[in-house]
Amino acid sequence: MPPLRPHKLPENTIWDGTSFAVSGTNDGPPVVLVHGMGLNLAMWQGQLASLEQRFKVLRYDLLGHGDSVARAGPYRMDDFVRQLTALLDHLDIEHCHLVGFSLGGLIVQAFAVAHGNRVDRLALLNTGFDRSAEERAGMIERLQVALDNGHGATVAEALKRWFTPDFAARRPDVIERVRLWMEANDANIYPEIYRVLAYGDQALASTISTIQAPTLVLTCSDDSGSPPAMVARMARAMPHAELAIVAGLKHMGLMEDPPAINNILMPFLID
Repeated sequence: MPPLRPHKLPENTIWDGTSFAVSGTNDGPPVVLVHGMGLNLAMWQGQLASLEQRFKVLRYDLLGHGDSVARAGPYRMDDFVRQLTALLDHLDIEHCHLVGFSLGGLIVQAFAVAHGNRVDRLALLNTGFDRSAEERAGMIERLQVALDNGHGATVAEALKRWFTPDFAARRPDVIERVRLWMEANDANIYPEIYRVLAYGDQALASTISTIQAPTLVLTCSDDSGSPPAMVARMARAMPHAELAIVAGLKHMGLMEDPPAINNILMPFLID
């Protein structure tokens, strides 16, 4: 698997408490990238070079992440939908392609349910769906660990779930980068946002059937948090969804092997 290629990242701008960056071509259709729990807008480095050739690319830090405002909880899904809506309005983006990873995948689903006329295409990467009590148990356990011992106590195990052992051995620099991103989160706010990740799929399970945008539902074969069987159920619940399973990768396949993800994502967005 090829290493992440260096890519010069545009400087972030902060507006109304939200840190964001815009790059690519102004003549292309807008694509909005929404990152996962505990991460930030820099996680999309492996996708930028491909996307910027065809699209105007907007990345931003979710509330409580990166350089965006971190207020005290509680946090609800509606807070993240309002953040995205306000940012699109500020940038005069009337409609766009939305790409969400993990927690970001839940947020873009919720946005598409509330504002379907603004979504051209929807891509859900490594996103959970309608978890059973057994499937949710591990997330609740990790939430309790974060509450009891701080979110830093969950980072080492998360990295093992997210990256293959071979990649971790070959690219310790990437593992360290992600570890630092996660540990930089506020210890009090992290568990409050993690609740949105742990339970946010429940309400969406009964509403995503209303999403009319063409949708890509993608996960990796060894992603324990968003396993293929779960993600296949999500694709079946949506009227215009196509399913893609990438072999040999875990949760963070888009960082471990960007071409494997981009080779599916780009044709879907361009089609």
